Amino acid sequence: MADTLAANPLLLLFVVGAIGYLVGRIELCGTKLGVAAVLFVGLGFGAWDARLQLPEIVQSFGLVIFVYTVGLSCGPGFAAMIRGKGWRQSCLVAAMITFAAGLTLALDLLCSLGAASSAGLFAGALTNTPALAAVTELIKNRAAHTGAASTDAAAVVAYSIAYPVGVLGVIAAYALAQRLWAGASAVLPGRNDQMQHHRLVAHTLHVTNLLATKHPLGSLLATEGLDVIAGRKRSLGVVATVHEGETLALGDLFTIVGSETDVQRAATFFGEVSPIRLEDDRSLVDFRRILVSNPKVAGRSLDELKLEHKFAAVITRLRRGDVELLPNPKMVLELGDRLRVVASPRDLKLVSSYLGDSERKVSEFDVISLGLGIAMGLVLGMVSLPMPGGLSLRLGVAGGPMVVALVLGARSRTGPVLWSLPHGANLTLRQLGLLLFLACVGIRAGRPFFETLSHGEYGWRLFLTGALITCSTSMTTLWLGHRCLKIPLGTMYGVVGGLQTQPALLAYAQEQPEGEQAGIGYAEVFPLAFIIKVIFAQVIYLWLVAQ
Repeated sequence: MADTLAANPLLLLFVVGAIGYLVGRIELCGTKLGVAAVLFVGLGFGAWDARLQLPEIVQSFGLVIFVYTVGLSCGPGFAAMIRGKGWRQSCLVAAMITFAAGLTLALDLLCSLGAASSAGLFAGALTNTPALAAVTELIKNRAAHTGAASTDAAAVVAYSIAYPVGVLGVIAAYALAQRLWAGASAVLPGRNDQMQHHRLVAHTLHVTNLLATKHPLGSLLATEGLDVIAGRKRSLGVVATVHEGETLALGDLFTIVGSETDVQRAATFFGEVSPIRLEDDRSLVDFRRILVSNPKVAGRSLDELKLEHKFAAVITRLRRGDVELLPNPKMVLELGDRLRVVASPRDLKLVSSYLGDSERKVSEFDVISLGLGIAMGLVLGMVSLPMPGGLSLRLGVAGGPMVVALVLGARSRTGPVLWSLPHGANLTLRQLGLLLFLACVGIRAGRPFFETLSHGEYGWRLFLTGALITCSTSMTTLWLGHRCLKIPLGTMYGVVGGLQTQPALLAYAQEQPEGEQAGIGYAEVFPLAFIIKVIFAQVIYLWLVAQ
């Protein structure tokens, strides 16, 4: 079997991937490793026979595809962070990565690990393989510049030893936090449950408050601070769509969609909740979910499209992936979004034609924009920033595509070029890239990993110092974020997963109690954490070399 796998790298790749996904589904003590299990299976295969190797180009290809697709999806969240949203989580993560870097330097001073090993240890403990790629590239460049032997293998070994505990240590931190603080988030003062905006409810309201008839509906909603969408109304027995510029009358019925809290506040202001369901009468005003598949529409905001003026249509909900969102004028549409549109039957057909509503088209993606974006990222990754001693710092094959993808994802469209990918296509490419990357890294590091652990004190020093970096950073982040900054525990799960830039941890966090909010925290901090760790790993190496 070993001979067959060694002679057929493609077979080896898919065997490791399939077994890894199978192992990742096994639940032990309420824990599933998920896609991270591919790495551990790869370690086992790599240790089994030294001949089992995969071409390096497969690893680079998987890494580039993974980071680029993640960057595209995180671009809007990164732009929101730049504009000031999620600043607490971002500052916390930046501070904790700095803490982890300082702890790595202190442990090197105590344990004499070596510059390459310490940099690899930092990358592995925080599970950031692009940081490892940047460090090994830096080490090779320095060796070429000085004529000394390259020590990049030491960085890879330290990384491979620290990486498993970088995943398991955070899972342990999640479990401890769940035991210590589960349920406490419900009574924390000043807590803002961000997920309420994702649990949308709809009610019909009966207008009985005279004050609600004095101003246009949109003005009243803004004055009262109500984040809701009005869909249709019945006035004098006639059902029609309702727009924010209209003024309601006493006795009118109208439907609204929003969070439970905002809907109840709206009911209190306008009058009362009516048992009548206006949506049951679909003779004059109907509704349907329409799929955004027209590239000319994607990448544009709802305010720019002005559907309410072109078709007298109202969008009451937007479903992106598994999350249902309340639309707002600044929201930018993506391929694969599903809009719940309220309009007359005739206008619904026109809106459907305008938005595309084609499953086949949304399953495809523009190879030209994908290739162009990745090419720009690779060129950026080649740019060197001069450092003292004749060395240089660069983003590399992972950091460059990530930075470009963040910018393009936030921009979404440049003239006729649509940079974003359909949600389903993005997830598929991301999963494929991660599979290729984890399988290659695991197989390559398998033999050094077990050899280092089996040859005495040094391997265990690396293992224990890596565990210390991971566990102390994770628990400190959870404690500061949840107990001091009053961030909900579910969101903090995602923040720690984003700090680790580890999608397997995000998947695990979302399966935990209170973990529905994890995706919010993960998206807010992932891009910043990714870039900082790529830079800090190289800074650690350069700092220790200069000592």
